[in-house]
Amino acid sequence: MNEQTRHTKTRAPGAPGLIFDEPVIFELGSPGRRASDLPAMDVPEVDIETLLPPEEIRGTIDCLPELSEPEAVRHFTRLSQWNFGIDTNFYPLGSCTMKYNPKINDALAQLPRFAGQHPLTPDEFSQGTLRLMFELQEYLQEIGGMDRVSLQPAAGAHGELAGMLMIHAWHAAQGAPRHKVLLPDSAHGTNPASAALCGYEAVPIPSDAEGLIDIEKLSALMDEDTAAIMLTNPNTLGKFEKNIRKITGIVHEKGGLIYCDGANLNALMGVAKMGGMGIDVLHFNLHKTFSTPHGGGGPGAGPIGVKRFLEPFLPVPVLEHGHSGYRLNYDRPQSIGKLRAFYGNFAILLRAYAYIRALGAAGIRWAARAAVLNANYIRVKLKNDFHAPFPGTCLHECVFSDKNLASHKVSTLDVAKALIDYGFHPPTIYFPLIVKGAMMIEPTETESRETLDQFIEAMQAIARTAETDPQSFHDAPRRTKVSRPDETRAARQPVLRWRKEAADRKSPAT
Repeated sequence: MNEQTRHTKTRAPGAPGLIFDEPVIFELGSPGRRASDLPAMDVPEVDIETLLPPEEIRGTIDCLPELSEPEAVRHFTRLSQWNFGIDTNFYPLGSCTMKYNPKINDALAQLPRFAGQHPLTPDEFSQGTLRLMFELQEYLQEIGGMDRVSLQPAAGAHGELAGMLMIHAWHAAQGAPRHKVLLPDSAHGTNPASAALCGYEAVPIPSDAEGLIDIEKLSALMDEDTAAIMLTNPNTLGKFEKNIRKITGIVHEKGGLIYCDGANLNALMGVAKMGGMGIDVLHFNLHKTFSTPHGGGGPGAGPIGVKRFLEPFLPVPVLEHGHSGYRLNYDRPQSIGKLRAFYGNFAILLRAYAYIRALGAAGIRWAARAAVLNANYIRVKLKNDFHAPFPGTCLHECVFSDKNLASHKVSTLDVAKALIDYGFHPPTIYFPLIVKGAMMIEPTETESRETLDQFIEAMQAIARTAETDPQSFHDAPRRTKVSRPDETRAARQPVLRWRKEAADRKSPAT
């Protein structure tokens, strides 16, 4: 029994158990079976051809599965048992905060009078809902140190785009449009895309030896044609930009604005305010920091906070409070316009509101400090087993690389796959791009010391096995339902539609 197997059986949560085989649903059932029994129609039957034009009528679909209720329920329940989720174990993904969120917030979001409210309900009949949203704006303003907040953006990247559109509109209103945006080389991947969508040229700023923005390079690149700098603080290496006031001063001196990606706010909420650092625009990832489901395609929420001089450019409608109550104001002549249908993903906003109200100022501050403590606990425990490209204290996440494993022909991908056999989701790998073979680990504040110790022991066992039995990694994971697929083939030749002939061949591609 090798070290990896021994360790897994004694400590890690990935213990072996019974996992049911499950075919695709098209291979189940039999013609004529039904999972429901609908009453007879109480209106006259009408041919669909009399209601819709021919091009809008779908043709007959062959081979649709026909199942009884037990078959359908068991099929999807068995599939759900293959899933890894935050309710089953630790998600150490860095850059994207994946913390456990209180179930009570889900329950509140499902309250009938909230969940059942139609988005077109007039303002006068939505005062409770609008008040909740207005108060959430006020809380986010206080946490971020900003003057106004819009809850409209549907995700972090959507918030980025809104912020850059506002910066673009502000420069245009000054009669001096600009054409470049500065981005640290450790920026989130969506930052350059958001800048490009606003017509800007993205100009990278190299990091210095500490993994921070190189002040001398910034000074050389900043000029009167640069509209803004898009930075993340703490950055994607988990480092706090200790020269942040110097950075914002250099940009402001040349007439540029400061956009801050709030993806890593979990490290600073309640401890430091971005507005006090000279930030002009800040987005908040409610689906990362403030208790909403994260992953699986959404929905998300990326509210945008701004300083007062940018307020006229906020997207419409703007949520306001006056003598007549709360209202959505569309009369904003300098606005960048409407970002989306209706106003924000309300169930996500409600969860964030409940989270902030439950924790209060002291709880918010504690959460940030605990997240930083947990990340540094992992950093110190693993620093002798994995290479740290930028050593020293981190904030909410720590970054290692596979440099120490290269001589054994073990890569970051091998480590990630082996970790699955220990019952843990792999951390973020190969990001940030400036670290070769990066492993980015973010434990968040919601994980106990016992969970972190199990994760640390698994990582240490993997490092030891890399020295003694490196070949054992190349077919990991071995204990999962699906082992190690050909990832290149899966990306370039995906099988997106079930076909009976493929199932008959039992092709692994299906």
